[in-house]
Amino acid sequence: MRRHRVLPAALSVLALTAGAVLLSGSGSSAAPSKSQELFKKTLLDDDKTSPAIKRLLTDGGGFVAPDTVFADLTGDGRSDALVLVETGGAGGAVALYLFSTDGEAADSPLRAVYRSQRLYRATVEPAGAVLKLRTPKFALGDDVCCPAKITQREYTWSATAKTMTLQDSLEFDGPTTTG
Repeated sequence: MRRHRVLPAALSVLALTAGAVLLSGSGSSAAPSKSQELFKKTLLDDDKTSPAIKRLLTDGGGFVAPDTVFADLTGDGRSDALVLVETGGAGGAVALYLFSTDGEAADSPLRAVYRSQRLYRATVEPAGAVLKLRTPKFALGDDVCCPAKITQREYTWSATAKTMTLQDSLEFDGPTTTG
């Protein structure tokens, strides 16, 4: 009977040791890409980036997502960059920025022309000139994976305001779990 208790204990120690090795030192072995470094620096240098997002980026609690999406959302014939800041945990994407050179020379540095800095588990999708921003809407008892509803806000570029403006807000059923 004693042998049955030793194996789970040994496996627990092995898992904890492996976890400690992974967490020690530099953390993730994947180095940030050049675009991640560029957008992180740009966000940290921007006075309009919220203190909470700056703290996430400097303290290692968050990072610029590696999958930057490029699309011409401003209608100037040049690609704009949709950049998410993620937690790497259950919070998922917590901020969205649209970087553009709209109204400037083509070789001008990218600047944030739209910010949404208080998100939770957000996803984005460009659809032509429309930016679709989706966030979960949880009901009591929902699992993190499966919110009861999804809110989708649709934005388009306003040349007058020089930012994205809300055009529509939709709500639809979230994913369901199978039991």
